[in-house]
Amino acid sequence: MPAKVKIFIFSGLTLFLIIIAYGYYIGMSEVFNSTHVSGDKNVRHSIKKLKSRNLYLKKKIQGLAPQGAYIVIDSASNRLYLHRGHRKTREAVVSCGSGRVLKDRAGDRQWVFDTPRGIFSVQSRSKSPVWTKPDWAFIEEGEPIPASTLERIEKGVLGDYSLGFGNGYFIHGTLYTRLLGKNVTHGCIRVGDEDLKNVFRASDIGTKIIIF
Repeated sequence: MPAKVKIFIFSGLTLFLIIIAYGYYIGMSEVFNSTHVSGDKNVRHSIKKLKSRNLYLKKKIQGLAPQGAYIVIDSASNRLYLHRGHRKTREAVVSCGSGRVLKDRAGDRQWVFDTPRGIFSVQSRSKSPVWTKPDWAFIEEGEPIPASTLERIEKGVLGDYSLGFGNGYFIHGTLYTRLLGKNVTHGCIRVGDEDLKNVFRASDIGTKIIIF
């Protein structure tokens, strides 16, 4: 599993990611919606100004969203959200990285099976993808590492579609749908068949993927 992933950082998107992660817009909505506000004229005027400022900030933040479709993944709660602009069009239960560490007893290598966090973009799109098993997959299974690439090919384990976002990480299907919602993967994001089909159709090369 790669130790480093290239991250595409954009100042506006970084701010948008922070706000998505916390799940609210800037502003004290609790205060604005309170039914116990003092009748003082100055207080009402201050709240009116705050509401106006909050509305301005909401519009400003919405303008930071990527154009077109983009994908947001909450790796802690194992949720994928498909957005178009500031509108959420689909929500899916997925599986993200387990965080488990695998050590190669025959050498000094080790792998940490985390899903990388940051802002990425779709680099590849595949239908009926095949998996080229990396070294860690053989070490994990206690099998010798083959010299031939053909011996690494495994069909039918990645589902009907895959979206690659760099350094061997993919959004792909799964045979283990009963494990969706749990952190069990080696770093990729596993998605159920119907949700994966919708995400694949809505995505293109360059589509942003925001993972937190």
